[in-house]
Amino acid sequence: MKTNAYIAIIMMALIFAACDMQQTEPIPPLIDREVFFDDPEISGGRLSPDGAFVSFLRPYDGTRNIWVKTLDASFDEAIPVTQETARPVMGYFWSRDGKYLLYVMDKGGDENFNIYAVDPAQAAEGTIPEARNITNMEGVRAQIFHISRNDHDLMFVGLNQRDRAWHDLYSLKISSGELQLIRENTNRYTSWIFDHDDQLRMASRSRQDGTNELYRLDPDGETLLYSWTVLETAYPSSFKADNQHFYLVSNVGEDTDFTQLYLMDIETGEMEFVEKDPENRADFGGMAISDKTLEVLFTSYTDEFTRRYFKNEDFEKHFNSVKDELGNVEVSFFSPTNTEDKWLVNAWSDTDPGSVYIYNTETGELNYQYSPRPNLPTEHLAAMTSIRYPSSDGLEIQAYLVLPKGYGNQDLPLVVVPHGGPWARDYWGYNGYAQFLANRGYAVLLSNFRGSTGFGKAFLNAGNQQWGELMQDDITWGVKYLIDQGTVDPERVAIFGGSYGGYATLAGLAFTPDLYAAGVSFVGPSNLITLLNSIPPYWEAMRIQLHARMADPATPEGKEWLKKASPLNSADQIVAPLMVVQGENDPRVLKAESDQIVVALRERGFPVEYLNAPDEGHGFARPVNNMAFVAAMEKFLAEHIGGRYQESMTDEVAQRLEEITVDVSTVEL
Repeated sequence: MKTNAYIAIIMMALIFAACDMQQTEPIPPLIDREVFFDDPEISGGRLSPDGAFVSFLRPYDGTRNIWVKTLDASFDEAIPVTQETARPVMGYFWSRDGKYLLYVMDKGGDENFNIYAVDPAQAAEGTIPEARNITNMEGVRAQIFHISRNDHDLMFVGLNQRDRAWHDLYSLKISSGELQLIRENTNRYTSWIFDHDDQLRMASRSRQDGTNELYRLDPDGETLLYSWTVLETAYPSSFKADNQHFYLVSNVGEDTDFTQLYLMDIETGEMEFVEKDPENRADFGGMAISDKTLEVLFTSYTDEFTRRYFKNEDFEKHFNSVKDELGNVEVSFFSPTNTEDKWLVNAWSDTDPGSVYIYNTETGELNYQYSPRPNLPTEHLAAMTSIRYPSSDGLEIQAYLVLPKGYGNQDLPLVVVPHGGPWARDYWGYNGYAQFLANRGYAVLLSNFRGSTGFGKAFLNAGNQQWGELMQDDITWGVKYLIDQGTVDPERVAIFGGSYGGYATLAGLAFTPDLYAAGVSFVGPSNLITLLNSIPPYWEAMRIQLHARMADPATPEGKEWLKKASPLNSADQIVAPLMVVQGENDPRVLKAESDQIVVALRERGFPVEYLNAPDEGHGFARPVNNMAFVAAMEKFLAEHIGGRYQESMTDEVAQRLEEITVDVSTVEL
């Protein structure tokens, strides 16, 4: 008896000790939202082709612009070379000779991009050179198809000036902006493909029935090389160094599920299989090719995580050397010099947005350059784990789960964040929204529902005609899985997403009203008929694919399905509070999509919050708009599912939030 009593005491002590251990991890401090969402201090690093300069993005006068410094200078010694004020520079690149920096810019998010060039040599302390608009066309969307390897003043671009649906092919001189028409696009071409000698060799085409074709372009005509259906995937990746063969990625054929890599002879059309995922779990992911030698460095595949298969022993040694030095992080090599003696290396993880280094392949030296968010306390961020669960019909769904640090793993409030696309996917790594929400005390679920890319043709096509149905079930059953596990409090579940994720938010509230306590729809379509009838003209090549994967609004049965799948038509079923967020100039999901659902709820007398930024499009580019939105969202979520939120905000953000908050009584259709 004494022995048993002693054992019982010991067991109770161990239980209490275990409980104390579970609670020893403190709740992280509330991290200022500006640390997550303000402009990165430094981002977008690029080495000049000769390796003499480092360019990067940093705010200048309140807007993200391009800066340049010499290789060995400090970032404090850099000087700005652009002075955009209306919208931030989102990305850019060097011309091959290093004379120019080039970037694209639209107006207010309308996606009619023009190409700009700036000469960094004209920059000096106190002097910022003027960026030239070298396409300079109103309402025209420029696309860059090829940067010449032989004439460094030349690039090849597409412009939809003549026909808004199709891009004619031009040569463009960077120094002067001189345009010369090469081919008028009267045959529904969607891309123009050049070899390593800058010769136009191929073009892809979208037929009116949705079939896609790849043609060889000859001086005396064109020859069909390959074709694939609207529900198959194929695309040329790169020419080999001989310019006679090119790599083709394809899943064509009833017996082929995952995309695979092939090599095709451009003259004969003969194909040779190269490789597929050795683990037979994922589509072909990508191929890194040396711009110097034109040989393949590695291929990659991503299921839960990314796997690389090296083809070049020297590059593999460099890659592994960097991995060994930096430890348990993901790394990527990018922006090499012309001689590839120096590369930039980005190192990141799920709890670290990354740091950038310069790696010298001749000496093996790795030198730290910058971190985009150096003030982010990464020790307080939460791990992202991969999970799998069955959907309503038994299909296995891969997803990522982030549990808030310091809150345990039971009865948590949950924010579901469906990705946009929907023909895209979520990846393992740093996710700003997920980490921000976790810091506020929420579990976060990011689901790769059916229709997501990367998991094979069958999984992608399983999403056809399943908007609001099985695609939505894949999200719903993820929530149910976490509830069944005891991880999530069923009374405190919210959903937030952008684009298709915004649609999934509206569908979740309308079709499963008992599941969610709140929703935030960011540029989400509410009416699939008006969505499909208002796609941009330059999406004409995608129209049949949209009809195949959704439905054709011109047919009675298609129209009926689209009506059923439109959350607008079930707005009377919505019982959870809703926040709607829109960009005024969005060309993909028109403002009318948000207006319709807001008016429908208003007419019911149901409260709805509405934000509309007059200077944004499909997503917010300006940090002040994003900050105002996030401030409103975190307060909204805290009110309805009980997380914590930051009450303070800067005067600028407070003013902007007031400006973009819409009085719903004024909304008219």
